[in-house]
Amino acid sequence: MTDRRTELAANLAKVEERITAACVAAGRRREEVTLIVVTKTYPASDVRILSELGVRHVAENRDQDAAPKAAACADLPLEWHFVGQLQTNKVRSVVGYADVVQSVDRSRLVTALSKEAVRAGREVGCLVQVALDAGVGGRGERGGVAPDGIEELAALVAEAPGLRLDGLMTVAPLTGEYAGREQAAFERLMDLSTDLRRAHPAATMVSAGMSADLEQAVAAGATHVRVGTAVLGVRPRLG
Repeated sequence: MTDRRTELAANLAKVEERITAACVAAGRRREEVTLIVVTKTYPASDVRILSELGVRHVAENRDQDAAPKAAACADLPLEWHFVGQLQTNKVRSVVGYADVVQSVDRSRLVTALSKEAVRAGREVGCLVQVALDAGVGGRGERGGVAPDGIEELAALVAEAPGLRLDGLMTVAPLTGEYAGREQAAFERLMDLSTDLRRAHPAATMVSAGMSADLEQAVAAGATHVRVGTAVLGVRPRLG
C-alpha cells in the first residue's frame, strides 16, 4: 500500500505539473481548472489514497463499478461524477451517489434523472454531452447529442425538478471533421458553451480533455479535465 501511495503521489504530481504548465501557456490561473480523476477498474483503496493526497473530484463510467466504490468511500470529502453512457435502468442507482452526471444526451434520460433525484431528495448537476462527430439531429459513436440539439436538451434539464444545468462535456471524436484535431474540437465546445450561457448564465462548466489531450483542453478554455491513466496507470485487461 505504501508503494501504491508513492506511485499515485508521483503520478498526481506529474499531472499537476502538466496542468500548471498548460495554464501558464494559456495565460490562465491554475485555479480555473479542476482535475477529475477517473478511477474506473481501480479499487476503493486507490480512491482513499487519492483523497488523502488531496483529490476532491473522482469519476466513474460504469454503475456496477461505481456504486460499491462510492458506498465504500462515503466517508470521504469527494464529489462523484458519472461520465459514461447511462442507461435509464441504472439511473436510480447513479442518482444515489453521483453529484454530477456528465453524459446527459437524450430527453428520456433527463426525465428519468429528474424523477429519481426528486425521489431521493437530491439535486444532481448535469452536463449535456456534445458529440462533435454527430450529424444534424444525430448522436455520436460514444454517446452525446449533436450541437444542434444542445439548446432543447439544456432547456429540459434547466426546467426539470431535482436537476441543475451545469454546462457541457465532450470527448475528442475519433471520426468526422475533428478527428485528430483535439484542440479545434475543444475550441468548438467553448463556442457552444458561450452560446449556452446566453440562455443559462450559471451553466459555466466545460468538461473536456483526458490523459492524452489535457493540454489542448486547457488551452481551449476547459474548466474541468478528466484524467485516468496518467494518474492511476495503465488499466489491467479484463478477462
